[in-house]
Amino acid sequence: MDWRPTLNDRRGPLYERLVDALADDIESGRLHRGQRLPTHRALAKALAIDLTTVTRAYGEARRRGLTEARVGQGTFVAESRARAPRAVAAGIEFDLSMNLPPEPIEADLEGRIVRGFDRLRRDYGITDFLNYQHAGGSERDRGIAADWLRRRVRTAAAPSLLISPGTQTALVALLLALIRPGEVVLADALTYPGFKAAAATVGVRLIGVEADAGGMIPPALDEACKRQTAKVVYLVPTIHNPTTVTLTQARREQLAAVIRRRGLLLFEDDAYGSLDPKQQPIATLIPERSYLAASFSKTIAPGLRVSLLLVPDRTAAASVGNALRAVAQMPVPLTVALVLRWLSDGTADEIIAAVRAEAAARQRLAAKILAGQTYNAHPRGHHLWLSLPTAWNRTEFASHIQRQGLAVVTSDSFSVGGTPEHAIRVALGAARNRAELAAALDLLAVALRSPPPAGRIV
Repeated sequence: MDWRPTLNDRRGPLYERLVDALADDIESGRLHRGQRLPTHRALAKALAIDLTTVTRAYGEARRRGLTEARVGQGTFVAESRARAPRAVAAGIEFDLSMNLPPEPIEADLEGRIVRGFDRLRRDYGITDFLNYQHAGGSERDRGIAADWLRRRVRTAAAPSLLISPGTQTALVALLLALIRPGEVVLADALTYPGFKAAAATVGVRLIGVEADAGGMIPPALDEACKRQTAKVVYLVPTIHNPTTVTLTQARREQLAAVIRRRGLLLFEDDAYGSLDPKQQPIATLIPERSYLAASFSKTIAPGLRVSLLLVPDRTAAASVGNALRAVAQMPVPLTVALVLRWLSDGTADEIIAAVRAEAAARQRLAAKILAGQTYNAHPRGHHLWLSLPTAWNRTEFASHIQRQGLAVVTSDSFSVGGTPEHAIRVALGAARNRAELAAALDLLAVALRSPPPAGRIV
């Protein structure tokens, strides 16, 4: 195609200006995913620059994940932003065990981070961000965060909001501040392993509550409160991890009524809420009893380590803030400043929209490849909850596909007592791009259609 970028208004080495122009044109929509780029020789001639400069620029663009080379076809704008491979166990080619957000090319996450840090440097310098800061964020920071969160949570206000270095840290701090060792916390019978780990670390008892296809059953929660002296219930109401269930508004209201009647506190994990923003958190129904953690780990990137923690009032904010300080001292000032700028100028919304669209595309790809299999999914979620054929043992199936290079997580990792479902979680967002995801799902589909290997007699 006839792509001829303007380079004269940019600074830096010529090859870097060419890469930056490519990134900007992808972000603006002038170039779209899968679009063919000019050959090295054609672009060098069109721009009247040396061929080696174009070759170096194309190589750097490929390293950044902006482009991909196809043998015998040329260079194309990448279908997805290819993240660097994570360190995984030997023999694992496709690791779909970690529930990561995808990095779509439209989000231009690396480019936005580089430009964002450069603007922070120009506006404030870097030194100020290397000093100790308020444990839960400054008043200004909390105000910006509350303004953004208020679009989904009408009760969000700066005095009752804290900025935490990730939701995992927030969960530990909440347990330390509000629960004593040995006390009971209620959760879904299948729940987030990170919360299981936090509860075990703090020494609280985690009791599973029965759920159906619509999520935690309100009468079951009520009955659990009769049998146990519980203080807290932990819920993931939107795109539950691992079952993918999103509670209906009616179910949310019913659970809120039980929580209020039984005098429980709610720990609401809103990790995936921005992927389905029409859903109202349960915290909006019972703000006086709710501790809501809204993370950016599943909607932008986990490495930012920024989560917004909304608590009932100033007194609760002071108590939880002290626990946060004890656990992690403070969030990372530089990434907090970056995220807050993104919240203010609309960048965060643009990135989340791109992640949401990529998640939807990956769900459609999975539906095509896994047609005929039984699984639950949210149309914009990052994972599947896939039922296994009865002929297979869960552990044997996971081991079987791992030997072929594919890693997933069985239901045992999520179980809170009892016998877990005969299922696995498949993290679609963990694949580096759609081509890798398709290859991994093809492998999975073949394994699901195959009988278990015959036992070896010795």
